Amino acid sequence: MTYRNLEECIIDLEQNGHLVRIQEEVDPYLEMAAIHMKVYEAGGPALLFENVKGSKFRAVSNLFGTIERSKFIFRHTWDSVQNVMVLRSDPIKAIKNPLKHISTGLAAWKALPLKISGNQPGTLQEINISDLPLIQHWPMDGGAFITLPQVYTEDPEKPGIMNSNLGMYRVQLNGNEYEINKEIGLHYQIHRGIGVHQDKANKKGLPLKVSCFIGGPPAHTLSAVMPLPEGLSEMTFAGLLGGRRFRYSYIEGHCISHDADFVITGEIHPGETKPEGPFGDHLGYYSLTHPFPLMKVHKVYAKPNAIWPFTVVGRPPQEDTAFGELIHQLTGDAIKQEIPGVKEVHAVDAAGVHPLLFAIGSERYTPYQQVKQPTEMLTIANRILGTGQLSLAKFLFITAEENQPLDTHREVDFLTYILERIDLHRDIHFYTNTTIDTLDYSGTGLNSGSKVVIAAYGDKKRELCTEVPDALKELRGGEQARLVMPGVVALQGPTFIDYAHAQQQLQELCESIQAKGPIPACPLIILCDESPFISATISNFLWATFTRSNPSTDIYGVNSYYENKHWACDNMIIDARIKPHHAPPLIPDPTVENNIKRFFAKGASLGEFNLSEHP
Repeated sequence: MTYRNLEECIIDLEQNGHLVRIQEEVDPYLEMAAIHMKVYEAGGPALLFENVKGSKFRAVSNLFGTIERSKFIFRHTWDSVQNVMVLRSDPIKAIKNPLKHISTGLAAWKALPLKISGNQPGTLQEINISDLPLIQHWPMDGGAFITLPQVYTEDPEKPGIMNSNLGMYRVQLNGNEYEINKEIGLHYQIHRGIGVHQDKANKKGLPLKVSCFIGGPPAHTLSAVMPLPEGLSEMTFAGLLGGRRFRYSYIEGHCISHDADFVITGEIHPGETKPEGPFGDHLGYYSLTHPFPLMKVHKVYAKPNAIWPFTVVGRPPQEDTAFGELIHQLTGDAIKQEIPGVKEVHAVDAAGVHPLLFAIGSERYTPYQQVKQPTEMLTIANRILGTGQLSLAKFLFITAEENQPLDTHREVDFLTYILERIDLHRDIHFYTNTTIDTLDYSGTGLNSGSKVVIAAYGDKKRELCTEVPDALKELRGGEQARLVMPGVVALQGPTFIDYAHAQQQLQELCESIQAKGPIPACPLIILCDESPFISATISNFLWATFTRSNPSTDIYGVNSYYENKHWACDNMIIDARIKPHHAPPLIPDPTVENNIKRFFAKGASLGEFNLSEHP
């Protein structure tokens, strides 16, 4: 089965036990998001909200909440998509065995977008922004946001759908200084295709036409977040994954998807911005208010009985975690083709994706030498940090396999392997005053911060501690020291005031540790606000440590020194305390949490979905 629209997908999911309808009226202010998060956390079904307060339109969430459900949705096209992706990365396979790949070629041909002649599709009706389900997800959000948009733009120098960009950039519908029904905010970050289009339009002195599609077949939603190879259009991929050509036309110069449930058209004019945010985002904190492009609304369209899809982001894992896994399974070994020598790359979801990257490379430069040290993997690390979204990585841990298989998704085993081999006088490499993820507030400003590559390879150098070393227990406040994992200890420190105080505190801490004598079994120490929290789970450790630290300002070392401008130490300390310039963490509203219990009561739509039965 291929879906012509979102409704067909919902019916299919419901018939196969993957969706629950909620008939009770639900408030789009915090309630819908809170229900979604409870059900997602429990591994529950997709949710169709049939009675959204203040709107005549239904809404659906958690469509992609599990990898199993996502693969079920795309079960009829999954294999052909994977085959096309393999051929895109390795076209020589088709040349060697053309008969075997005929079906793959036909699938790709059928994916070409289909332009529909004529003007506005007769079934569309014009509505206002205020008619939409205005869903606010977190208490401090600046207003209602679209969280699953497909933002469409075309290259001003080469117009046409095959030179278009389709991206998922959050859209603020109301609040702040936006004039309701006339203006909305378009938030896009660095390294995004829409930025190239806007830059070209600005240079021509022209507004950039934008179409925002919401809904339609699930393939269209996923296509907006796919990291596709150069030259492969998102619109083509949408047809390929959906098993049906993307249908479109133009109205008053704006591209209109005939498959979407909603279409918002408008323009971004050169130099025009308005404050956007705050917004509870996928790092687990609020992204704060900043000027972002202002989209002047031209028209808003909706299908009869249109359905509004949404998701909720917050501290991972959330529904976008399943997105990431789905993308990984679809793209397969594409990264190996793009970066020679790479065997595996893993953007760690528990740490908010961009703050932490694990990679397995190769070491083939000097096989004739007895001494094993990072050489080729340093070249690979530079290549990784210069490639697409991978370039937003802040901490990159990279190694190469040596006599034992490695898996970057086994985080503790992978870090253990590196910490057993790291030479702290050689293997830490900083990149200062550079770009980091827009949503990461650990740096020195918006999009600004530093990076560090920790590249370790060779023979095992140490046995890692499996309990807190006595030397750390004997420190002032050492009774709060906790083992996080082998070789990693969390120390609880005083509240962070400013960097002048921090430098003095860390100098005293390093001198105290140094006075106790060498502690090679503990190469990594985390200074934190709450050591019991950091050590409670590996997820807590990964999240708090790597979202709350900026390498160049928050990494210290016992017996640290510089040699030819290279920094080295005996034990590395990461100051992962919360700083005053950090964005606040996401905290649910307790009143709303209590109110939504009625949806899980006996006789309610979710009454049979007992949250207590799920982890």
